[in-house]
Amino acid sequence: MSDAENKSGTLLLVGVNHNTAPIEVRERLAISTARLADATRTLAHQPGIREAMILSTCNRVEFLIDHEASGDTGREAENSLILPRFVHEYFAVAPSSLAPHLYEFREREAIRHLFRVASSLDSMVVGEPQILGQVKQSWTVAREVGAVKSTLDPLLQRAFSVAKRVRSETQIGSSSVSIASVAVDLARKIFGSLSGKTVLIVGAGKMSDLAARHLIQQGARTLLVSNRTEQRAEKVAAALRTPEITTGVIPFAQLHAEAHRADIIVTSTGAGQIFTPQQAREILHRRRNRPMFFIDIAVPRDVDPAVNEVEGCFVYDIDDLQQVAAQNQASRSKEAEAAESIVSLEVERYQQRRSARPAVEAIKQLQLSAEALRQQELARTVARLAAEPLSEGQQAAVDALTKSLTAKLLHPQLATLRELNSGTEPEE
Repeated sequence: MSDAENKSGTLLLVGVNHNTAPIEVRERLAISTARLADATRTLAHQPGIREAMILSTCNRVEFLIDHEASGDTGREAENSLILPRFVHEYFAVAPSSLAPHLYEFREREAIRHLFRVASSLDSMVVGEPQILGQVKQSWTVAREVGAVKSTLDPLLQRAFSVAKRVRSETQIGSSSVSIASVAVDLARKIFGSLSGKTVLIVGAGKMSDLAARHLIQQGARTLLVSNRTEQRAEKVAAALRTPEITTGVIPFAQLHAEAHRADIIVTSTGAGQIFTPQQAREILHRRRNRPMFFIDIAVPRDVDPAVNEVEGCFVYDIDDLQQVAAQNQASRSKEAEAAESIVSLEVERYQQRRSARPAVEAIKQLQLSAEALRQQELARTVARLAAEPLSEGQQAAVDALTKSLTAKLLHPQLATLRELNSGTEPEE
């Protein structure tokens, strides 16, 4: 095996998403923003991994790596264990429990999957705009810790360009959709109207802000916000407050004591089980047993699934939103087809560029080597003529002559390399 082959890598993407794994599996792998840098750094330092990026959202956890390729069967078998070993060690999750839910893509299919994810074609709500920002955030973190370099960086940059092209050339994102908007659609269907209802938003991130704005559009006029960092909660409440919209802040320490004021609670902290069955019973008691609806769009879940068993409480987690999401997806099927065509074309183009890199590098090295030899021989000739130095015109003529000879001598080799790289047979 040549040195060039030893230096080559293999793209591998492994993950779980809303189509392959229920939320109880996904939440075991969920990585908070605060932990993303450490997880990415740890993955990138695994033996055999040259570059890595982790994408963790409410609907998916994916590991994209460039690992060392080898023709040795034993070495390849060892490489195939890199990610299962990392998952087991980092998340304390047995690989056997994940195996039925994992998908794996290599090379071209890994590129295709990444392009589809960035373009929101693999989302629960096809066309939602948040996923591109999440991919960019993961890319930024991976770059900051030095995990993304010469292989994954151009691939991700291309993924962003593909997503932009899909947005600009199709109407897939014509309606502003998101998990938050689907959650609010569900609340509206439950109540018929949100007019007069009080909504409590727990968590002050982007998803919570989106949910709040959709709730206002659907008629909610009283919004309460609670967050571990009270200043962020106040900022969200102030941004949403208008003469028609009343907003307030509930200190996180008083969340359970004040939650009875809300008819609908939307949670998106991902901090673990904030609401347990016992707490739900206490809240219902303060509400004099008036029904209460929880819409939990966090991963890991904020609301214990057992709360759904408490009479008067209705809990919907992110997987429950798929039915509403499917209805949204049906109306975008035509635009999705157009977007898939763009992705297929861009995958082919990127793969061609990727395949061309070894030949391009070979051409570059051949030209550099030839130029170095030319300069060496030219210097040696000038030194021999030191007793009778050449005029500037003569030196220019000799320089042009050697350049011309070098170019003509290299032409057959360079033409062959270019033709082989283009997939055509070289001319006789």
